[in-house]
Amino acid sequence: MEQNIFLPFVLVLIVSLGGAFSQTPTQPIVCSARSNTSCEECLNNVTCLWCYSNKKCIDYPVKNILPPKSLCELSSARWGVCWVDFQALIITISVLAGILLLSIIICCCCCCRKKRNPGPDKDEEKIKRQNEQRKIRQEERKNEMRMRHEEIRQKYGLTKETPYSRFENS
Repeated sequence: MEQNIFLPFVLVLIVSLGGAFSQTPTQPIVCSARSNTSCEECLNNVTCLWCYSNKKCIDYPVKNILPPKSLCELSSARWGVCWVDFQALIITISVLAGILLLSIIICCCCCCRKKRNPGPDKDEEKIKRQNEQRKIRQEERKNEMRMRHEEIRQKYGLTKETPYSRFENS
């Protein structure tokens, strides 16, 4: 049973390895051969760097992260795409990295603050206490008013027990 499960995986592995080994190796394209052509043609090869100032296609200096000024100015250097120079690329990446870092720091601070203070806020507790005290005072006033009304009714003989009693006396 287990052999039936693994058989398709083994077949796919053999076919993919056979396809990889059967390909003929391609000749590496020298970037300097594409000088005095177009930027798009030069940048078809990922290892090439196009310099707009002297219209040369150069091998990318892999030992340096950025091409040195002696090779090509940053504002004239293109790599990957023709419409973005290295200077704009560096500025854009720096700004995006700064925004990303700042947002991560803000999120961490907000999460830590919530974890440190999980209970209700002091202001919220104060407001709740004040609301409860108001409700208690309001209930007391209602009871006082009821008592006064009862006293007045009793004084003038208007009791709540029989509201129609004065009609019966006539």
